[in-house]
Amino acid sequence: MGQCFVKRDWPMGYRFKHHNDDDDSDHNAAFASGNVHLITTKEHWEEKLAEASKDGKIVIANFSATWCGPCKMIAPYYCELSEAHPSLMFLTVDVDELSEFSSSWDIKATPTFFFLRDGQQVDKLVGANKPELQKKITAILDSMTP
Repeated sequence: MGQCFVKRDWPMGYRFKHHNDDDDSDHNAAFASGNVHLITTKEHWEEKLAEASKDGKIVIANFSATWCGPCKMIAPYYCELSEAHPSLMFLTVDVDELSEFSSSWDIKATPTFFFLRDGQQVDKLVGANKPELQKKITAILDSMTP
């Protein structure tokens, strides 16, 4: 399915390709509606992970970019999923806004979805594949049911 690739040319990490720098205006609305939390700092990320851990929630973190067509395509669906599954915590990280942090997660393409339990990765999906995203969420929910 659709994904945007990144170039490795920074000595410390990845440089995310910009296709149109004027595209950022709708980022918050398009990428963080519903029950999706837009992560803007590493501290906010850590707060949300701690909150999820305390509440026993699995985190789904979407590393995306405002210029990425597949990211834009899947964003409304991701928001729908966040409303349909309040027992999970949905986060979005803009790889350009938090480039060093995103590099630490070894993001090679956007969107990349990480599934985290107690801050540890339990699954991953690269690309805007709606059926596979739903399948992984269903599997996570099934694993949470006693």
